[in-house]
Amino acid sequence: AVPALDNGLARTPPMGWLHWERFLCGTDCAADPHRCVSEQLFVEMADVMAAEGWRDAGYEFICIDDCWMAPTRDEHGRLQADPKRFPSGIHKLADYVHSKGLKLGIYSDVGNKTCAGFPGSYNHYDLDAQTFASWGVDLLKFDGCNSGTLELLGEGYRRMSLALNKTGRSIVYSCEWPFYLRPMQQPNYTEIKQYCNHWRNFFDVYDSWSSIKSILDWTALHQDSIVKIAGPGGWNDPDMASRGLVIGNFGLSWDQAVTQMAMWAIMAAPLFMSNDLRHISPEAKWLLQNKEVIAINQDLLGKQGYQITKDKNFELWERPLSGQAYAIAVLNQQEIGGPQNFTFSLSFLGNGLACNPACSVYQVLPASRDWGVYNWVSSLSVEVNPTGTVLLKV
Repeated sequence: AVPALDNGLARTPPMGWLHWERFLCGTDCAADPHRCVSEQLFVEMADVMAAEGWRDAGYEFICIDDCWMAPTRDEHGRLQADPKRFPSGIHKLADYVHSKGLKLGIYSDVGNKTCAGFPGSYNHYDLDAQTFASWGVDLLKFDGCNSGTLELLGEGYRRMSLALNKTGRSIVYSCEWPFYLRPMQQPNYTEIKQYCNHWRNFFDVYDSWSSIKSILDWTALHQDSIVKIAGPGGWNDPDMASRGLVIGNFGLSWDQAVTQMAMWAIMAAPLFMSNDLRHISPEAKWLLQNKEVIAINQDLLGKQGYQITKDKNFELWERPLSGQAYAIAVLNQQEIGGPQNFTFSLSFLGNGLACNPACSVYQVLPASRDWGVYNWVSSLSVEVNPTGTVLLKV
């Protein structure tokens, strides 16, 4: 039997920034120098992450997604960055990112081509792992396009995991394995966790409420199969291998942004922003850097939250935290009308243990507020805006 490959990484859900959702496959730097996938973009983003509190809040990875490569491998068969858009090469970029106290993530694909048609890693797993390690890469997001059969898909994910471990460099391994399996078969999450640090379960996140809502609905529907596997070393990615937090872009209202931040914390999801940190509102920055929410996401017990009840448009979620605490989210899915009240008994929480015999209740989002002490038989009434969430710590 192959030994479990715990690489000692991702003891808490990884946090960082990723280019895809906001910048897509922008390769025309002449027409749009500030929005193309280039060395300049990552240097500027690294500067902002170090200078404006992002790194200190816990966002440590800056990740390159698809479209960074030259169209062909070099004469030695190695992947190479597009020379026009990355003139200094990835090694130099990694050095720069490291000099800012940050880590660099990169992207490849298990098949013979990436999703955007650049060279994939099929038949080059060892060489590509060695190349990434020699460049100083700290995270690999490994996509699943163009992989042929399910057998080849699984074999590719396993082989890249072994290849990364062989390099001797600590490289977080982000997989899309279960997402590409799901249409055909139920993923074996126990096996996937042996090889991967986090794994994508669902479709690409879009800058829209319908996208966030569909991710939450899917997660609740499948929680019996996915919640129990999450924990230190391996995490469920609610969307597409962390192109995740779209807060600070264009599609979400304030209440919906609060919902995404609160629910990603409840789900113990990797927190990877895809936005333009060079131009972000003070409100979005406050929400994304909120220490109390991040502390819930990063809780060392490492248990993923789950939905405990659904009542008309309201959903009640809980996440066990260390120190016998719980994070509680009350989500209002209604998209019409005004704020509504949801009342629930505290004896509901933590299988009846969270408030036995008493507990203090503290509101984290949408604003921090101390609610005081309650006993086991109390009820709590929470007012929640449409598509909003109130996040509590009990």
